Amino acid sequence: MPTSRVLLWSGLATAAGGAVLCVLGWYGISGERFAERQLPYLASCTAPGAALIVAGAVLIGAAGRTPVRGPVPPAEAPEDTPPPSSDEPPVRVPGGTLAHRPDCPLVAGREDAGPAGDAELDPCPVCEPWPR
Repeated sequence: MPTSRVLLWSGLATAAGGAVLCVLGWYGISGERFAERQLPYLASCTAPGAALIVAGAVLIGAAGRTPVRGPVPPAEAPEDTPPPSSDEPPVRVPGGTLAHRPDCPLVAGREDAGPAGDAELDPCPVCEPWPR
């Protein structure tokens, strides 16, 4: 069972238990006229119930921030496209200031990457297209 689901359900159960304690504390306090007779209900039900509600909210919040991991589908490359080669001329992305080899991981598979041409570009620090 994923961690996020465990956190979510335990948070909901904790908050529900806290709500039940708060209702029981309120019911006990409502039947007592004097403050000294209300204090046991406040100490034994209402305060722990409020603490459980806060703890449940924290668990539910943690469940929302926990990434859900599922099976990762394999990346499929188009079969009709040949793999990029570093023997081809350098490429660049539109508006980019770096020249890359076609097999550079920063531009490989990008549809908008085109030939660098005669533009004065800095070499990519990852693939270092110059010198050949």
